[in-house]
Amino acid sequence: MSLERRISLITLGVADVARSTEFYARLGWTKSSASNDQVTFIQLKGTALGLFSRASLAEDAHVADTPQGFSGITLAYNVSSEIGVDAVVKFAVSCGASLVKSPEKVFWGGYSGYVADPDGHLWEIAFNPFFPQDEHGHVVLPE
Repeated sequence: MSLERRISLITLGVADVARSTEFYARLGWTKSSASNDQVTFIQLKGTALGLFSRASLAEDAHVADTPQGFSGITLAYNVSSEIGVDAVVKFAVSCGASLVKSPEKVFWGGYSGYVADPDGHLWEIAFNPFFPQDEHGHVVLPE
């Protein structure tokens, strides 16, 4: 048996579901009718985003809810140009994100910056000339 290469749902553990839902709504991301006061679901292209209490998410996974810091994971939002990176970073900050790293040319040959959502989840906003996007905005990796 082998599994299909996909991620169905990414769930972020957040301090306040309502606050985080408002932040993502300011980005223009609409919550699904499957949402309720305890969890928000947002349909993305090819996957979905969940916002759930950090403590409840840790409890559900049977792990300790350790202090916040770098979690070892970032989420990426790729765009098709350097100008696009600058625009998305500026927009995210205007919606309440914190600027973590201003956009700049990076060692691997692209251009990116980092913002953090209200719970500190890091989002890399990137232009990667080596990973083109298809007509739907999905990253296309080389074979």
